[in-house]
Amino acid sequence: MNISQKILIRRRRRRRESDGRSLLVRLLIGTVTMAVLSAGLVTMSGVGAVAGVYAYYAKDLPDPEAIETAQEEFETTKIYDRTGQHLLYEVFDPRWGDRTIVPLDQIPLHMRQATIALEDASFYENPGVNLKGIARAAWSLLSRETESKLGFRLPYATRAFQGGSSITVQLVKNVLIPPEERTKRLLSRKIKEAILALEISRRYPGREGKDKILEWYLNYNYYGNFAYGVEAAANVYFDKHVQELDLAEAAMLAALPQFPALNPIDAPEKARERQHLVLDAMLREGYITPEECVEAKYKELKVRSSIGDRFDIKAPHFSIYVTKLLEEEFGPEMVYRGGLKVYTTLDMEMQTLAEEIARQKIKELQEDEEDRNVSNAALVSINPRTGEILAMVG
Repeated sequence: MNISQKILIRRRRRRRESDGRSLLVRLLIGTVTMAVLSAGLVTMSGVGAVAGVYAYYAKDLPDPEAIETAQEEFETTKIYDRTGQHLLYEVFDPRWGDRTIVPLDQIPLHMRQATIALEDASFYENPGVNLKGIARAAWSLLSRETESKLGFRLPYATRAFQGGSSITVQLVKNVLIPPEERTKRLLSRKIKEAILALEISRRYPGREGKDKILEWYLNYNYYGNFAYGVEAAANVYFDKHVQELDLAEAAMLAALPQFPALNPIDAPEKARERQHLVLDAMLREGYITPEECVEAKYKELKVRSSIGDRFDIKAPHFSIYVTKLLEEEFGPEMVYRGGLKVYTTLDMEMQTLAEEIARQKIKELQEDEEDRNVSNAALVSINPRTGEILAMVG
């Protein structure tokens, strides 16, 4: 490639970037203009319409106390072996079983601060919706749409995911929005969530009201591995009560509601990375010192190795494995309350034999050498032609 060709390519690249900036500026100007015009119209003649929309969504707002007390009728999911004759596990909804409600004053301050720093830094100041977060999300979306039209990336565009949901909006979505609506990308749902969040904030004003909303949020969140609420999460991952959590443990739990699968049992390295993000956010908000941040990042945590011992189920490791696959495919709401009947590949006779072989092998190893600390074994039997799991131990 000669020099003149290189110069021509650079000129074309600069022209595309310039066109990109020009298009983005035009889009922004158009957006601002529409916003100004809309504001003017609302000021002059649209106040009644806005009030009507607000009243339409707010009129059927459930009593916020339902967040604590409501229990809808549901049917549990049942997991069977390959014959359908052996019930391996009846999946219960831990929100109404294993979950323990904990008053906010019994939840450590660093657990509350970690959640706020990551999820909604302006929680105690905003009116129920995070206006800055919505603006960031809109800017990110606009940048991506512009890049898609141009066919290349803008050098200054915001590409990182920017969430616009506040703690109050997330609480509304998880509790008051019907399950069938939660995953739909509808403008009407977003409007409803925002209005319900504003209405709840109006009904529960001031610091005391915000504390109540935060208490509900921390007791309702899903933290993975069948743990709803911070008390259940503390027990599942660290075998302790929420009051006993230290800064490092609280920061790790605070990251789980966004990505429950990236938990310290199933994805320890990713969980540690997410914990560091939470600690960095707490440092930025002034909740902790640089020294506390570094100490928490490098503290060794004692995490449970398994959750199987919490449930009376047959073939526990296989049953938990299947339940997690169902959650990923259909979502926790359908798994816990949808009444599914799941027939798996497990051969119960082979499973029983595999468990006996594992127990016998452990016993032999313990008897051969007294100083051997052997207590667990793992065994998986797979049909090589089909890939079906026939037995799973450990």
